[in-house]
Amino acid sequence: MPMTDEHKAALAQGRKEGRAVKQYLKMVGSRRPGRPVTKESLEKRISTLAEKINGEEDPLKKLELIQSRIDAEDQMAELTDTVDTASVEKEFVEVAKSYSERKGITYSAWREAGVSAQTLREAGIPRTRRG
Repeated sequence: MPMTDEHKAALAQGRKEGRAVKQYLKMVGSRRPGRPVTKESLEKRISTLAEKINGEEDPLKKLELIQSRIDAEDQMAELTDTVDTASVEKEFVEVAKSYSERKGITYSAWREAGVSAQTLREAGIPRTRRG
């Protein structure tokens, strides 16, 4: 028996919602607590490390400083390769309520997964223990 157009549309919608939710949860999970790392703070750190490297006479300390600079440069490269967080969050907000209803995901589960209360409010997910 062939699939109906409605069934195909429902499957496509489920895949779209799943992708949006997964991408958002990955983004939320990659955030670290504390002050956010910015391009400007990394540039300053790299510059400071370069100055320290040039003035360091102890070869072991110099080696550690060089590694710290390389790590900061790698972090800078990752920062420029990141996704547009605003668009990822926007897409999540658009699909989260439907996804929650379809999958039975509660407000509490979203919160425990790291989704902010503000984002859940924007998505229209009510603050309840169930449903």
